[in-house]
Amino acid sequence: MTTLTAAVPGRPFGLVRHSLVMARRSLIKTMRTPEQLLDVTLQPIIFIVLFVYLLGGAIAGSRHDYLQFLLPALLVQNVLFASAPTGVSLNTDIKTGVFDRFRSLPIGRSAPLIGGVLGDMIRFVVSIVVMLGFGYALGFRFGTNALAVLAGCLLVMFMAFSFSWMFVLLGMLVREPGAVQGLGFVIMFPLTFGTNVLVPTNTLPGWLQAWVKVNPVADAMQAARGLMVGGPVLDAVVKTLLWSVGILAVFAPLAVRAYRRKA
Repeated sequence: MTTLTAAVPGRPFGLVRHSLVMARRSLIKTMRTPEQLLDVTLQPIIFIVLFVYLLGGAIAGSRHDYLQFLLPALLVQNVLFASAPTGVSLNTDIKTGVFDRFRSLPIGRSAPLIGGVLGDMIRFVVSIVVMLGFGYALGFRFGTNALAVLAGCLLVMFMAFSFSWMFVLLGMLVREPGAVQGLGFVIMFPLTFGTNVLVPTNTLPGWLQAWVKVNPVADAMQAARGLMVGGPVLDAVVKTLLWSVGILAVFAPLAVRAYRRKA
């Protein structure tokens, strides 16, 4: 066993192959328990119906116009919320002893983490498809071309992928899965609701406008609106990419380090 383990790092693309195997395991686990996808199938529909029909007439005067304004930003919010269960799932695997088995295998130490994050990206895809499909049924229409819409979806997924590592780190540091979920909501609510998701930034009080201007999620929402509906987009896209790369560069190494300490 020692010889085999020592030989693994020398194999070409070993970590990539091991991570993809772990991603397949995560994907199979999700497909066998489809109720795990309820939050990314029902929650987007509930949010759209509630906000459009509750606030649309009062805020925009037209529910259709408000749907055009709301849906791209709400897409960002829901996909980011979908990144939180990654940390819960990994924490559960640690609690049940699954990761003890992984540590005995001749695989890269970070492969279970990378695979878990990659496998959970199916949640992002489902959330995007449900939101855009239901929004289209209610009357939402794209104001740009297919390439811009695809770029918007990929941008949102990349940011959610980066945020997933924040929750992976929580999953490594916190003892209970429920605590990971609770802390995740505490983090995500000010980031996603303290934005221009529901109303334009200039209608907010000064102190909240200051927060929105430095909130990376608000930049992502503005980028999604520009790419899907139309409007200025370059500055928001660049800021979103820089924030995503920065979050990934900070939290991914910290999460891997925390996992190796547990090992």
